Amino acid sequence: MSLPYEVRVAEDPADREACFAVRKEVFVVEQGVAQDIEYDEYDAVAVHVLAVREDGVPLGTGRLLYGAAAAAKTGGDPALGSLGRLAVTGDARGLGVGAALVRAIEDAAHARGLTAVDLHAQSHALGFYERLGYEAYGPEFPDAGIPHRAMRRAL
Repeated sequence: MSLPYEVRVAEDPADREACFAVRKEVFVVEQGVAQDIEYDEYDAVAVHVLAVREDGVPLGTGRLLYGAAAAAKTGGDPALGSLGRLAVTGDARGLGVGAALVRAIEDAAHARGLTAVDLHAQSHALGFYERLGYEAYGPEFPDAGIPHRAMRRAL
């Protein structure tokens, strides 16, 4: 059985705009994150992944930071990537889209020689990431007014 969507690296401008549209829908509209902090200078250098339904409707996105761009989030270890901005549209939740996006980001990290991926998970999503092999560390902290925990998975 084929999946009703595909996950790919967002390389062309239309794919990147679809990524930003999903992030706006989920983070800005649904969760109330200020638009001026949702988009940042790292978007220009990140590897963005996009889940798209067969008819072209975007379902989810996420990004990988690595190298200098990831240093502030990973403590400066060049072997660590930083997974972030993972968002799945409301009508696509529960279909495996989030897990497929995480695996695509891990594949991109592995292809760049990284040995682990860090992320800052919204605390309510800890179980999702734990099921994918991530382990929480450190105390809970606020990000954009939402409680988060740092997590890591070795590749």
